Formats: sequence, structure tokens, C-alpha cells
Amino acid sequence: MLITIKYFGQIVEATQKEEESLEFSGTLVSELMEQLYKKYASLERKDFKVAQNQELVSLETQVSGKEIALLPPFAGG
Repeated sequence: MLITIKYFGQIVEATQKEEESLEFSGTLVSELMEQLYKKYASLERKDFKVAQNQELVSLETQVSGKEIALLPPFAGG
């Protein structure tokens, strides 16, 4: 399936992209992350959350949406 991956903050620095479309044949978010780690080795050293269709998900979640976002920690107060 073709999915869109959006990158934000420090993740853009690691990938040099704000967005890309990827062909993904796995089922879990963890499998997608492995694919991304192979493509962007420096991504493994970054701290971020994964969202699918604008909802935070765990690595054990099935990829069912067409949009995944990698979100760095947000500062706030």
C-alpha cells in the first residue's frame, strides 16, 4: 500500500524531507519504522512519537491509514 509519511521538527533534519510517499507491504507500525530506519539511519537516535490519521499510536498498531506522522517532543508550559 502507498502511504504518506510526514516529518516534523528534528525529524525533518534527519530525513531532509517534510513529507514523502512510500510503498509499504508490512502490517505493523514497527515494521514501517524498521523500513524507515534502514533508509534514514540517524532516525534511530531521535526521540519521537508516531501518529496515524492524526492519532498517536504504538509500535504494535496495525498500519491501516494512508497518513503517518513522526512527531518530535513538544515543549510547552
